[in-house]
This record gives sequence, C-alpha cells and structure tokens, in this order.
Amino acid sequence: MPSYSYDRLSAQDNAFLLWETPEVHMHVSATQIYKAGPLKTPDGGIDIAAIKQAMSRNLHRIPRYRQKLQWIPVENHAVWVDDSHFNIDFHIRHTSLPRPGSEEQLKKLAARIMAQQLDRARPLWEIWVVEGLEGDRFAFISKTHHCMIDGASGIGIADILMSTSPDAELAEAPVFIPRTAPTSSELFTDSVRRRLSLPFEFVRSVRRFRDEVDDFRDEVTARVSAVRELMGWSASPPSKTPINQKVGPHRKIDWLEMPLADVKAVRKALDCTVNDVVLTTVTGAVRDFLMRRQVRPEEIDFRVSAPVSVRREGDHQLGNQVSSWVVALPVAESDPKEQLAAIHEETQRLKESKQALGIETIIAIADWTTSSLLSMGAQASSAATNTIVTNVPGPQMPLYMLGAEMMSMFPQVPLLPNLGLGIALISYNGRVCWGFNADADMIPDLDAFKELIAKSFARLATAAEVTLSDGDVINLDPEAPKKKTRSRRSRAAAKPSAPPSDDAESLHAKGDAGS
Repeated sequence: MPSYSYDRLSAQDNAFLLWETPEVHMHVSATQIYKAGPLKTPDGGIDIAAIKQAMSRNLHRIPRYRQKLQWIPVENHAVWVDDSHFNIDFHIRHTSLPRPGSEEQLKKLAARIMAQQLDRARPLWEIWVVEGLEGDRFAFISKTHHCMIDGASGIGIADILMSTSPDAELAEAPVFIPRTAPTSSELFTDSVRRRLSLPFEFVRSVRRFRDEVDDFRDEVTARVSAVRELMGWSASPPSKTPINQKVGPHRKIDWLEMPLADVKAVRKALDCTVNDVVLTTVTGAVRDFLMRRQVRPEEIDFRVSAPVSVRREGDHQLGNQVSSWVVALPVAESDPKEQLAAIHEETQRLKESKQALGIETIIAIADWTTSSLLSMGAQASSAATNTIVTNVPGPQMPLYMLGAEMMSMFPQVPLLPNLGLGIALISYNGRVCWGFNADADMIPDLDAFKELIAKSFARLATAAEVTLSDGDVINLDPEAPKKKTRSRRSRAAAKPSAPPSDDAESLHAKGDAGS
C-alpha cells in the first residue's frame, strides 16, 4: 500500500484550471451582507477572531478547503493533496470601508477582489470580511476557484459555514493531521498505471451505464445527437455585440434584489417556469441595452449559456457536475408575452432533445482520454453564446454567522475570454438576488443594465396582470428598507390548469439533463 494520499481532479474540474488566463480568472464569487448583531465590537468593528475560530471549527467538513494543487508531471493534470502548512490567516482577510461605507463602495471593493487571481500555491479560496458598511452591517466577499465548486455545491458550503439558528453552538473540531503528499515521481508512476488500466475500466463503465439505462441504443443515439447539436452551434456562432469583445483584466460588479413571491406570481399567471421568467427578463434587458448602444436587436442572434445540473439526488460532494443549454433569446421581439412564449417553446424543446447531454457526454469521455477533448467542447459552447445566465435555488430561511443574520447573497459568475457579462441569481429567504459581473472597460454602464433588468421584469409583470408587492417592483436603492414580499395576481389573470411545480426554481433543474 502507498504511504501517501491524494485525490485526482475530474476532467471537468481540471479544465477550469487550464482555461484560466492572466485576464480571465476561473473563480466564482459572492458578496454576502450581514447585520452586525453580536459580532459588533465595542469600537464599532467586527469580531474577526470569533469568525476565524468559527470557520476553523467547520473546515473538517470541507476537506478541499485545506488541500492544495499538485501537478502530475507530463500529463498537465492536477491532484488535491493536504496542505501541511495550512494557515487560515491566508484565507480569511480583514478589511474595512471608510465609515460610513456605502454599498457602492462595497461593489467597487468586490470588483477589485474579483479581478485578482487566487494563489495556486495554497488552497483555492478566500473570504474577505469587510466592516464599516453603513446601517450597522458588514459583508463577506468570498472567492472559490471553479475547479472546487459549482453552484449547487457552493450553496452546500454556505450551509456548512453558517447555521439556521442565531443561537447555534459550535462543536470542537477534530485536530487536522495532513496526509502525506506523493512525490512527483510517485504521481507519474501512478498516472502510468492508471493509463494502462483505462481500457479495462472503460469497459466496466460501459457495462454499468448499459445496466443503468432503459434502452442502451436509444441513449447512445440521444447523446451522439446532443454532441452533434452542440458542435453545430459552434459552427454557426452568434452575432457579435458590444458585450462580446476580448475580455480585459478589470471588473465591474453590481447587484439588485426582488421578492421571490413576485417572480412566482408571474410564473403562475403565465403558466411557465421560473427559468422562463428569468430568461424573459434577461431578454428584455438585453434588447434595451443593445438599443442603448445603437445596435438594432432585430439583426442580432443572441444566445446564452444556461448551466444545467447533472447531480444525482443526494449528491453533495464538491467539484463540478454541471452541463449547459444554449438558449437563443428572442431579442428582436418587443412584446414580453411573445418573448416568454418563444423562450418557453425553446426550453421545452431543449428538455425533449436532451441538449445538455452533449457537454455531459464530452465530460464523461474526457475522463477516459485527455483534457484537450473537454477544452474543445468548452470552446464550442463558449463560441456559441453571448453571455451566461445561471440561477441557483438557495435556502428559504435566514442563515446566521455566529448570530449575525445574513440579509443578502449576491453571486458573481466568472467571465469567459469573449463574454464580457455574466449574470447569476440565487434565491434566498424570500428574495431573488441578482449578481452581475462585467468587464469594466467593455461595460462601464453596468448600472444601466441592472436598471433595465428591473424595468424588463416590471413590463413582464404588467403583461401578466400581476400586482407586485406593495407596488415596489424591485429595491433598486440597496440602502432603502426592504418591504414585505406579499404578492398577488390580478383576478383577471387566467388561472393555469396545471401550474409548474415551485421545485423548478433553477436553470439547474435535475431532470433537464437526462440520464
């Protein structure tokens, strides 16, 4: 038995490392805003020592947070090894806004942090604790490399690091004893053995796959068709737009919130899914933004990449288990109801055609070959789209950090080389939190796009004859007090015969990716 231990990255996780460039960093981020509560110190600061202690007591539940990368010689593939010199001070940073700090200043700080690459010599995560935010609040700005998490596993980490009760007590953590890491020669020897065994393991995997599916031939045909469709998208790229230029090193961050009850009310009134509502809202905003940039939307073929989870029920492991849809947005259409009808028809077609199986199949094959195949699939997907829209369902109850209640959580998805805008959503405690990440030089007017998202949703609600919460469509002023999230439909609105389930909160719908 070997005296060392390590975990090999999957082909998909490893690809996120290979795609990273000096201008395009592959970490996901989130800005979480808290009430200071019991963490407020007598001098008005935040008890950083208590936060570090709480984090330290939970790290044994997230092994990746104390592991770093080690590369296999020749193969250009990484493994996870325990960091024998792990020091939490390198990962939990403490800073302050000039008091009283505004959310606008917080956004600028988040953008600077998002633009900095993670240190690959250490575990690939950071949390910046930011005090000085007006309204007796503080913030976390978290960064985690995409090779460690996808949207679903990121929410799982939040659940681990926080609690659902303000009075939860932390248990003592077991002592961290790092496992022995292999030498480069040992990694290379193991890699050679693995490659020699791949043909046999591949045959066993095919047999397992054949036993798991109902009709082996139909399933293989569907996957081949999905790969062909994906490559067809890349062979016919979308229109170039003002948000599709070479991405530079600087970032701009913005966010907004809206009541989840309002989104669900629009969904019910129009007999569609939450995903359809989100994509229709984005469609209206993109259309207006193109016209703001003197671009005629009727001449634009605009597509988004919409991640789709392929996790099995009950799987909470870190790492990525996600595929993607390519969705054409009807930006030429001005009527929000017609936009939604076109999107609903397209998403239903994608479910039936199992398009997400294309990337999933390439990922599966890449685990048996090399990362170059996966890179080819990723380039095909990236070349086929204009932006990313990812929507993750979060907990619908308040979360606490040592009694301090989290008020909001705004996600930021990483950009790709020619995609200057990323849109991410998380639903949390009755709110939908939109996070926007953009190339600062390409989209200096990101605040205008945010407002167009608000106006687009308001138009869709009006078309659906939905009265929004107290007439407050969206809290565009983040420092204004939040109102109740009571929503109601107009009596004139048609009642759907079989409304979609509220479980379909996310573009990561479990059933969308097929087997």
